[in-house]
Amino acid sequence: MATETKKTKETVSPDSALPSHVISRRLGSVDATAALAGEVAALARGGDVIALGGDLGCGKTTFARAFIRALAALHGEGDAGEEVPSPTFTLVQIYDRSPAPVWHFDLYRVEKPEDAYELGIEEAFESAISLVEWPRKLGHLLPAERLDLDLEFSDGAPPGDASGGPRMATLTGYGAWAARLEGLENR
Repeated sequence: MATETKKTKETVSPDSALPSHVISRRLGSVDATAALAGEVAALARGGDVIALGGDLGCGKTTFARAFIRALAALHGEGDAGEEVPSPTFTLVQIYDRSPAPVWHFDLYRVEKPEDAYELGIEEAFESAISLVEWPRKLGHLLPAERLDLDLEFSDGAPPGDASGGPRMATLTGYGAWAARLEGLENR
């Protein structure tokens, strides 16, 4: 099933007075998730923070892998079959990409926000593209200007379903990401 935009709305960031824009899409398959990741990768720039939220098994790592591969393809780097390991145990994986390095964080095992400093998160936020799984673990350290991508199980898919069944993706862009999401919505 094709990926479709379900709803849009304007809102104000709960974190600040930054402008924001929200779109939701139904993702009927892993391929639809990869397609969305490719669209988002085409809009990403150095210094961006992409906060990946959702329950265990809802597709955060699947999205991140597809994003990293799509960014490589957009800039003629790497290949579609490149190994993109989950940072579940290492907590961070770094990929040399254009237009900026990609830092993929999995903060599930982080005890308190300040523990993220040991992972180099400040450096990543300054100039890299940061993909952050379990972003709420950052608390006050999560930048206000960011893209939130929240994934939920839909159509009766059980929590933890790794089958690639349907998901609902809600993208909320704050600051510069608000305008980029409007462009994504109008494609």
